[in-house]
Amino acid sequence: MPIEPGVEPYSEDMRESIKKVEATRAQRMTQEYPMLSADEKPGLLKKYHPDHKAGQLVDIKVGPSKGEKTFKEVESIIQAYSRLDPENFDLSKVDFDVDVLVIGGGGGGTSAALMAQEAGADVLLATKLRLGDANTMMAQGGIQAADKANDPPSRHYLDVMGGGGYYNFPELVKALVMDAPYVMHWLQELGAMFDKEDNGTYITIHGGGTSRKRMHAARDYSGAEIMRTLRDEFQNRGIEVLEFSAAIELLKDSEGKCAGAVLYNMETEEHFICRAKTTIVATGGAGRLHVQEFPTTNHYGATADGLLMAYRAGAPFVYMDAIQYHPTGAAFPEQILGLLVTEKVRGMGAQVVNVDGEQFVYPLETRDVESSAIIRECTEVRQGVVTPTGMVGVWLDSPMIEMKQGPGSIKKYLPAMVRQYERCNIDMTKDPILIYPTQHYQNGGVKINADAKTGVPNLYVAGEASGGLHGRNRLMGNSLLDVLVFGRRAGKNAARRAKETKVAGLTLKHVEEYHKELEKAGIPRDRIAPMLLPDYRRPETKERQKGQIPLGVRI
Repeated sequence: MPIEPGVEPYSEDMRESIKKVEATRAQRMTQEYPMLSADEKPGLLKKYHPDHKAGQLVDIKVGPSKGEKTFKEVESIIQAYSRLDPENFDLSKVDFDVDVLVIGGGGGGTSAALMAQEAGADVLLATKLRLGDANTMMAQGGIQAADKANDPPSRHYLDVMGGGGYYNFPELVKALVMDAPYVMHWLQELGAMFDKEDNGTYITIHGGGTSRKRMHAARDYSGAEIMRTLRDEFQNRGIEVLEFSAAIELLKDSEGKCAGAVLYNMETEEHFICRAKTTIVATGGAGRLHVQEFPTTNHYGATADGLLMAYRAGAPFVYMDAIQYHPTGAAFPEQILGLLVTEKVRGMGAQVVNVDGEQFVYPLETRDVESSAIIRECTEVRQGVVTPTGMVGVWLDSPMIEMKQGPGSIKKYLPAMVRQYERCNIDMTKDPILIYPTQHYQNGGVKINADAKTGVPNLYVAGEASGGLHGRNRLMGNSLLDVLVFGRRAGKNAARRAKETKVAGLTLKHVEEYHKELEKAGIPRDRIAPMLLPDYRRPETKERQKGQIPLGVRI
């Protein structure tokens, strides 16, 4: 809710700190950034990055990635029993029979559906909420593509590999950077409107960890513009879509191939069987699991559904012990806690400073390093800014942008950010904004190859549900690119494979076998997943509503 007009949002202590920030601006305009050496960064990450916090990782006890580690919150979803009774669920009535089933209605799923239909496949897209309700819609800062004379894809490749700590799968990175220029051309042909100079040249800026300005944006609603474009094209082509219809279990056939999914209509509570020659999972990540109780930038539906279903079907994971925390989540006021403050704000010149207005980190370090430096400043160094409710953060000195870019540049290129803070009586063109890292992205996921194939025949995964592309840390602008590159590849390859596939008898035997593994491992029977939607009820409300059946329990 907006704060009452005229109410001063910042406390007296915060205002005193802002005076120090203002007093150091002239000096900071000319001083060199405090740069960390390559030797210092590993120690900083190990000590301060949340991935390395003791006691957070647990063993995966069942499935194809048994013995690997993941976070407790993720493990509770992965190692859980199905919402269905696999031994008694009736698979005899097929409600939908298609070539390609796409699960997920964000950028990855929608682009996959477009490519599959273009390749001649009969396509059905099933999505948990509405078409376009996804993290793609919420992405702000931009999309990377090496499409200028001074920036070959090879340089983009090196930036991606370095940003991911060289844990990236090279074949996936090569696919990403080589497809990127064409993806930008494709979006423009479909009608996407990116920021351009008067002569029609794309305006590009730096992101954290980039060695060239290759971030293309549509102001600070880049994901919304891309999703608008994809959704319009999808609807114009008349591709069949089931909204509010979550996939709750993948199906296999008697030969072990993925053969569609069981869908659950969240409005009517009906189950539908979709038989498909090939299946694409593009359900996004796990932000709404709130790993280590961090707030999140993620969409309401980001509950790891696709990860779980693909894993139960036999697709192994990679890097499920790596979460990305965006350095600049909103830390004040509380009603916007965790919401994204796009990296584009730093890309345009805003600086990260402590309570005394001192720079303590280069503003465009990779996200893991930037986040770790902020956490160190707020914990060990104790130079963070404390809010009236005890939240600690550091300043993102947004007025620096207009000192560097000229008057009016913030409202021109960051209109969504300006509105977000205006609702809280904060003018980011005049005052700095308080930030702290927030859970943003899942670096790991289902292991795929450059064709978006998994280890399960006829099952493809695209976007954040997949792993390996970004290594252990993703660079800004590569997620929007990821969903488009691998969504398109998944759609094309799934359609091609569908032409040569026949589906044998449908089965849930793989779920039965998974249940046996869970029982053997001693996993409690009250763990039911997928979650579908997060449960934010207060404990006393949950107690009062005992006996009612929420979405998170067996149906």
